[in-house]
Amino acid sequence: MEASNPRPPRKGLVVTLVVLGTLAGFLALPALWLNRQLLNTDNWTATSSELLESKPIREQVANYLVEQLYDNVNVQAELARALPPQAQGLAGPAASGLRSLADQGADELLGRPRVQQLWEDANRAASTALLKVVDGGGDNVSTDNGTVKLDLRNILVEASATLGVGQQLVAQIPEGSAQITVLKSDQLAAAQDVAQYLKDAAFILTALALLLFAAAIAVAGRRRQALRAVGVGLVVAGAGALVVREFAGSEVVDSLASTAAVRPAVESAWSIGTSLLVEAAESCITYGVVIVFAAWLAGRTSVATSTRRSLAPFLRDARFAYGGLSALVLLLIVWGPTPATRAPLTMLLLVAILAFGVEVLRRQVAREFPEATLEAVGERRRARLGRARDAMSSTARRFAPHNGPPAAPAAVPPTPAPPVAPVPDATAAVAAAPAAPAPDADRLERLERLARLREAGILDDEELAREKALILAG
Repeated sequence: MEASNPRPPRKGLVVTLVVLGTLAGFLALPALWLNRQLLNTDNWTATSSELLESKPIREQVANYLVEQLYDNVNVQAELARALPPQAQGLAGPAASGLRSLADQGADELLGRPRVQQLWEDANRAASTALLKVVDGGGDNVSTDNGTVKLDLRNILVEASATLGVGQQLVAQIPEGSAQITVLKSDQLAAAQDVAQYLKDAAFILTALALLLFAAAIAVAGRRRQALRAVGVGLVVAGAGALVVREFAGSEVVDSLASTAAVRPAVESAWSIGTSLLVEAAESCITYGVVIVFAAWLAGRTSVATSTRRSLAPFLRDARFAYGGLSALVLLLIVWGPTPATRAPLTMLLLVAILAFGVEVLRRQVAREFPEATLEAVGERRRARLGRARDAMSSTARRFAPHNGPPAAPAAVPPTPAPPVAPVPDATAAVAAAPAAPAPDADRLERLERLARLREAGILDDEELAREKALILAG
């Protein structure tokens, strides 16, 4: 007759739930990235600032500004007007030479704080307009004519003023120059659909992944193994997102880099633009590693059990357990290593999960090591110190120098009496004599201390027998 199993394992169901949760988490990462990158003005603006700090991108922007200047203003005519009649033939070569200097000057200009602020303001304005369009329009942007442009005219004016050809050249720059189209009106419907999809998908996929992982742990017969599987799933989801980013980056760069000259700028733009995806993927991997470590710490391996035994006195004391947790939470808030630790709502959720895990671990060590208390730790420390002092004293007595041989007995005057037998050498007698045993009172006290340590669970039977033999042997 087979033994009944009150809690049959549901390994297949657990594996299925973990695999589906891993897939949902893998899909949630790019949705979260696009949602945070495209539909968040602060993130858009911060990314644009990082883009301009990249030298390849800055060079391409400088070339674009100079091209806009020469396309909108007849620089050669302006130079010919400024030159005397006999030197007007030099206007063409001078305009070409000035263009090379303008490229270099524009590149240097884009590195200045004032121009970088203009770039940041232009990108913030473009992002704000884009969000108004995809959300249905606003007071200043209409969905009927939903063209969104990145206006760099202010930067073009700033660059033109540094060429040294006078304010007349700057005044000739038209209003519509140096504008980069972000969204065309015929793309409005698709952009609104994509924005709505990103908003919904980021939330739904994340919630679905968490629910599937929670269900896998709930139905598992061995929840520690299920928890470890969830951690591995998070690591796989994050690593998969990084691998896809690497392969997708190669395709995107190859399709956008029309020439070898612009390839470094495209590669830099992809690297910076997907930095939030990397951050999300690395956060997912970090959470997975922490969960795997928690499952290992609660496991039955000798190392994990020894670790729990060492931590048990401190975990059982709420002051140390939750004091350490508070210090960890404060470190996470100040450090902010992941996006979740920088958002109040998700940080509260993480704190709740950490507190639950600490409480579960406290109850486990209380069941496993009921005798492990701070008082027992102190008693063990005092016992070790006592043994160390006894060993040091024994060693000191063993190697202490002798005070010299005893004095020879006085000579006996000759008498007619029979000769007296010679007295044995005192030094040899002392060396041959057995060592004096320890006082009974001290030995009894040490034996009683060993018995108390054994009753408290600090010493096992083997350690008790060894220490007892040492005491009885003196």
